[in-house]
Amino acid sequence: MAQKPSIPKGTRDFTPAEMVKRDYIFDTIKSVFKLYGYQPIETPAMENLSTLLGKYGDEGDKLLFKILNSGDFVEKTPIEKFQDPNSTELTGFISEKGLRYDLTVPFARFVVQNRNDISFPFKRYQIQPVWRADKPQKGRYREFFQCDVDVIGSNSLLNEVELVQIIDDVFRRLNVNVTIKLNNRKVLYGIAEYIGETEKFMSITIAIDKLDKIGIEGVKRELSADNISMPGISKLEEILDFKGSTSEKLNFLMEKLSGTETGKKGIEEMQTVFNMLTNLALTSNVELDLTLARGLNYYTGAIFEVGANDVKIGSICGGGRYDDLTGIFGLPDVSGVGVSFGADRIYDVMTELNLFPSDTGSTTQVFFVNFGEKEQNYCLGLLEKLRKEGINAEIYPESAKMKKQMSYANNKNIPYVILIGENEMKNGTLSVKNMHTGDQISYENINGLINKLKG
Repeated sequence: MAQKPSIPKGTRDFTPAEMVKRDYIFDTIKSVFKLYGYQPIETPAMENLSTLLGKYGDEGDKLLFKILNSGDFVEKTPIEKFQDPNSTELTGFISEKGLRYDLTVPFARFVVQNRNDISFPFKRYQIQPVWRADKPQKGRYREFFQCDVDVIGSNSLLNEVELVQIIDDVFRRLNVNVTIKLNNRKVLYGIAEYIGETEKFMSITIAIDKLDKIGIEGVKRELSADNISMPGISKLEEILDFKGSTSEKLNFLMEKLSGTETGKKGIEEMQTVFNMLTNLALTSNVELDLTLARGLNYYTGAIFEVGANDVKIGSICGGGRYDDLTGIFGLPDVSGVGVSFGADRIYDVMTELNLFPSDTGSTTQVFFVNFGEKEQNYCLGLLEKLRKEGINAEIYPESAKMKKQMSYANNKNIPYVILIGENEMKNGTLSVKNMHTGDQISYENINGLINKLKG
């Protein structure tokens, strides 16, 4: 019996119709990245585990897809490692590489390796797939594309402002209504100081990062289980519960965190960013969110998260500033900041809201019916002219029944079908059927059709 084909959970095939829509998203995002002066790079799908491990926290490390060493890796592993295995130790013997978890850590590695060939500040964008061994669910996949944009080698908060502009510009072009949320890891550290739990800073941020999923009571239970004092949890809850405008939140924080230098520095950075944003005509709502934490270890300053206003699907874009990610690889004190657009979730949002333009469903604009060898050879010259003008065109590869050829054009959502028989060849004319309206128009020559399609 033949094996039933399947793909791993959390991965997907994409049909031509879906790919056209995905390319629309990628092309839109890429055009905005270029508009702001960012340059493209690519990095390998796999990285050395030493590059990836320890950059995403303990929970992130568990989600890394590890690649078994080639050859007989079992023979090279001490037998006691299998008899009483410690997962971390065993991994070191049987796996040296892993699939990338995100594009930021590989980017930091790239910057260090290529520091003599790039100019700082270095503005790059990168659109590639990443992999996470997560539990698949709506909007969460094990293989998905990220569209990253980062600037590294600059401490200026103007970069944070520009990233907000990029986010706003991308979603305005895609017609997705979003809210852009900002916070600052320095503010979060100041909160940890304020409640007297700086040694539990990472535990606090990880718990806060789950607030949308488990609620405030769930966050309190996690913090209590991590031995954070009840008075400290109460102080934290007061901050997380505070409602008001961005300016009111900043004033509230300044009052609460007046005794922590790190916290005050974070508040000042946020004030600077929001002051600059007031001078811009943004279409998206931008707000300070005191509950925003983003649990990645390497963030040190501003953090971003973007949600769609009309669909519940989680974050569709996020990022932040990292002050010393390259230092792990031997290039200290090089600050960077960036955001990542989740193309797969954006696709799901746009599909649910029916936001894709109607013309993204077709890659072919013009289709020639094949009436026979003589007509086919005549059409080849016309096809060449259309393609040289940048018009996507094709001809059916054989003189099949008209119904079959028209069904082919209809199934591919091709807008124009050209019918050229004896009379058209004799007169040099074209009969063109508009597949959307059903109208059929005669053109004196191919140039008339070209002018119509390009005009």
